[in-house]
Amino acid sequence: MTKASRVIQLHPQDNVAIALADIAVGEIDQPSGLRALQSVKQGHKIAVQRIAAGSNVLRYGQIIGQAKADIAAGDHVHVQNLGMGDHTQDYGYASQAIPLAPAAELRTFNGYHRADGRVGTRNYLGILTSVNCSGSVAKFIAEAAEKSGLLDDFPNIDGIVPITHGTGCGMASDNEGYATLMRTLSGYAQHPNFGGILLIGLGCEVMQVSALVGGRPIRADGALRYMTIQQEGGTRKTIEKGLAELRGIAELANAATRQPAPVSQLMLGMQCGGSDGYSGITANPALGKASDLLVQQGGTTILSETSEIYGAEHLLTRRAVSEEVGRKLIDRIHWWEDYTARNEGEMDNNPSPGNKRGGLTTILEKSLGAVAKSGAAPLAEVYLFGEQIATKGFVFMDSPGFDPCSVTGQIASGANLIAFTTGRGSVSGYMPTPCIKLATNSDMYARMSEDMDINCGDIITDGISLDEKGRDIFEMFIRIASGEQTKSEDLGFGGVEFVPWQIGAVM
Repeated sequence: MTKASRVIQLHPQDNVAIALADIAVGEIDQPSGLRALQSVKQGHKIAVQRIAAGSNVLRYGQIIGQAKADIAAGDHVHVQNLGMGDHTQDYGYASQAIPLAPAAELRTFNGYHRADGRVGTRNYLGILTSVNCSGSVAKFIAEAAEKSGLLDDFPNIDGIVPITHGTGCGMASDNEGYATLMRTLSGYAQHPNFGGILLIGLGCEVMQVSALVGGRPIRADGALRYMTIQQEGGTRKTIEKGLAELRGIAELANAATRQPAPVSQLMLGMQCGGSDGYSGITANPALGKASDLLVQQGGTTILSETSEIYGAEHLLTRRAVSEEVGRKLIDRIHWWEDYTARNEGEMDNNPSPGNKRGGLTTILEKSLGAVAKSGAAPLAEVYLFGEQIATKGFVFMDSPGFDPCSVTGQIASGANLIAFTTGRGSVSGYMPTPCIKLATNSDMYARMSEDMDINCGDIITDGISLDEKGRDIFEMFIRIASGEQTKSEDLGFGGVEFVPWQIGAVM
């Protein structure tokens, strides 16, 4: 790409290029001589050569689908002439697992050291619910605590977070859905960004409080209390008891202060939502650079959204540290193929209307851009949704592509930071874990700068290198982990984004 180019061809083998601005019919890109036969919006694809019907369409040097009709050089390539088609992958297990060199300088951040050895980036009190039926009471307790000024005496606590949801009952007690919810709630109960937890159930639900706490040291610091509404004698008495318990938990949590910790204690969940044609060019690969920097420090980064790596999974299996790890990922892909089929869905229905307006056509194209968030580090392990992550390095956690649900799993697995790339302008936050928003294009960043933490669109508009932007993102990781607020925190997000993955029949 030259400075005057209106298009960018991402790989020499590609037969499409990406429009860097809206292109009118008949407009000629001077450096390449390519003449647009149709109007092409910014972020969308334009054919750079003739593509016969049934032939592969290539972006990033990879197949993103097949031509549904003959495509001429200069044609707009999108849903009208590009389809999924059949695709097979050479998994090449562990054939490209090249370790990253350790960082020359080890960095630190200021965090909250917990009794189990982990380090938090925030110090909240959580009111965790076992079932939807205790959600309102949890909110009542949080509201009563705020009105009473309970935290005025505890300056080291960031706030009180009621964690409510829409499940916990009307489900089988011994299946995959139950096990997934159990992992999720347990993960939040012991998360290092909580200085203490109050767990509230109704009493008669399937997900019993006794099952969550029975015989297991959920928190090594002892900062967990639990009760059920039925046992306490109803709403008012539960609120009164809850306030008393919160004060006791707050006294423990307030003793924690920020202290230096190695960056190896950071666990980053990586997400993309509201993706566009720029996602795989700017924010996602820049986040991949930052992910590698964190891995080089001995930290952990998590890629998820299994339905949004579909068609690009071969790029990850080749980087797996072993064939066993690579096959774990493919096992989850096969699970998803079955899961979508029995629920009358299909893997290629993932690109949303907003994704398509932004220039993405097939799940293959979307996935190839999404995988760029993972950088170049070897794939060290594959985990189930909400499973506790104990492996350092780059890992994968199985999840849906639905962003709030996927982030919920990453936090349950231990993520104490979230980085979220967006091209259309996703707005959300995920207490207790701060979420850094990365804009893929400068136009959206200018419109929504109050919601976006970093503009990655200047990779295109100003020629900023991916390496430089990756370093900027990494430095923000350290600042946010040390207490600097993200835009979503300033706006107060986090009240409705706890979304456990509901698997199985609701009965």
